[in-house]
Amino acid sequence: MTSDQTLLFGLLALVLGMLLWGKWRHDLVAAGGLLLAVVLGLVSADDAFSGFSNHAVVIVALVLVASRAFENTGALGVLTRWAIKDDRSTGTHITLLGGLGAALSAVINNVAALAILMPMDVQAARRVGRPPGVTLMPLAFATILGGLVTLIGTPPNIIASAVRQQQLGQPYGMFDFTPVGGVVAIAGILFVAVIGWRLVPKRQDKAAEIMSTASFQAELLVPEGSVAIGRMVADLDEETEKADVALMGIVRETTRHQHFRAMSIAAGDLLMVRGSTDSIAAFIKMMGLQEPLVEDDEKEKESAPAEVKINVANTSQGDKKEEKIEEDDEEPAPKPPEIVEAVVKSDSYLVGRSAGGMSLRPRFGLMLLGIGRAGSVTRERVRRRRIESGDVLLLSWRAGKKPAVLDQLGLIPINRVSVDQFHPRDAILTVGLFAGAIIAASTGLLDFTVAIAIAVAAYGALGLVPARDFYEQIDWPVVVMIACLLPIGVAFEKVGGTALIANAISTYTQAYPPIVALAVMMVVTMTLSDMLNNVATIVITGPIAVDLAKSLHANPDTFLMGVAIAASCAFLTPIGHKNNMLIMGPGGFRFSDYWRMGLPLEIVVLAVAIPMLLLVWPIGAVS
Repeated sequence: MTSDQTLLFGLLALVLGMLLWGKWRHDLVAAGGLLLAVVLGLVSADDAFSGFSNHAVVIVALVLVASRAFENTGALGVLTRWAIKDDRSTGTHITLLGGLGAALSAVINNVAALAILMPMDVQAARRVGRPPGVTLMPLAFATILGGLVTLIGTPPNIIASAVRQQQLGQPYGMFDFTPVGGVVAIAGILFVAVIGWRLVPKRQDKAAEIMSTASFQAELLVPEGSVAIGRMVADLDEETEKADVALMGIVRETTRHQHFRAMSIAAGDLLMVRGSTDSIAAFIKMMGLQEPLVEDDEKEKESAPAEVKINVANTSQGDKKEEKIEEDDEEPAPKPPEIVEAVVKSDSYLVGRSAGGMSLRPRFGLMLLGIGRAGSVTRERVRRRRIESGDVLLLSWRAGKKPAVLDQLGLIPINRVSVDQFHPRDAILTVGLFAGAIIAASTGLLDFTVAIAIAVAAYGALGLVPARDFYEQIDWPVVVMIACLLPIGVAFEKVGGTALIANAISTYTQAYPPIVALAVMMVVTMTLSDMLNNVATIVITGPIAVDLAKSLHANPDTFLMGVAIAASCAFLTPIGHKNNMLIMGPGGFRFSDYWRMGLPLEIVVLAVAIPMLLLVWPIGAVS
């Protein structure tokens, strides 16, 4: 090996080892590795930050913003409620919800797809008394599999396309991954729905048990335009059963009516609703409700203690900020984007105070919807009830509000649920713009990156994604990591590192057909991806796969597509993919639980993917 090869192999070993160790953030490790490569002369200063202009990096960021537009319209929630029914068998539930998750993952970020579906899946499991992990792991794996179907489904596909453009002169199209990835995804989902879920350890998550016992009595306003207006309370039985809530009464003009079944609901009424966080959120969405617009008339003359005054309004600048919040509060309040479930700490400022006397809304931007206390039921108005240590509060969370305010109040957030409404016009615009971008790119009318950028810009112009959410929605550590690893990968190929590894694999498999080298390459990639980030894996193995194919006089696309699939299929460990990590807590999983279903699933992926690769991308034909 040359000195540059030795240095680059050592640098890669250091970077991959640090990524595997996991003590420092992946983006910082990648950035440190890139800077070290520049210092060692392995990457030129001109090329050091070229990764940030790479189309792969831009597409990853744009898809994350586009995912937000799909979430904001509420269309995905409508689809999810259709897919979840309590009377379905576990296998049918996994097939439908997993299929929906895979379909979403094909067009939006797969982490976002899981985040949308996971709370509803957990809620469904609690209603039927099933451990959440039984369906959570199949759902997480299904959303990973769905990313195999399109170019934008998962970052490894985007990186593989960039490698192809660099090595072969042309990137992959939007649906070049579909024939193989689609069949693999279908086979994988069928496996987890029929066999895989039976292999999952049935552990009840303690946090889920605590959260499932939290039941609230909330006061919800019936605003103008609500679908509840004019309907008899008795006629809402179907909706309350679907949302799993109970109507406890109606407050009209400060009078609470306990005999309310025959009452007709009017705008301005307060519905007294009892249920869990997820159930109340579902009922808000279903009926078009919102939080009360005014505080209780009987406000208590209480003042905040010194420590809260210091945190919130100690300076003249803070006073001006607080005054501005009160002015904003006089405007019609928007429907809350989400509600927050939080536990009251023993030293909380709220302990001993009634909700009506705290002025949470003008001072902190929060609105108390309900109080849960060890499953107890009370007929007392929410805003008149004294808060105690250990209570679980249901709060309306204003758009753009920072979590620090909860810490100031002595609250520990344990659950957040979106209550965005379904907006048909916005949903049609979101899907239409995205579909138009895909069609324009697929027909060659526009470059794919430009087409997606135009769609995302339109989302901002039309208000489908608020401007403040653009930068918050982008997963910057992932973007930075990809941008920093790409120049290292290019340097590795330039100094002959990829060819060296490819020749080694070719030498050991030369006595066998090329399909054996393909299988070895995919197994190695899967193994690396189970331990490392899948982006880091494909950045290294993508160029190696192309060089290996060239040394075997085989089709590079067969090998590059193979490692793209293998890099995404990390099912053995929680660190292999973000979706695996997301379900670890709610499912009560241990590190060693994933291989039980993950290992046979990876075997299924290999058994299906290799024949499909040979069929769609013949190994002996060079495209």
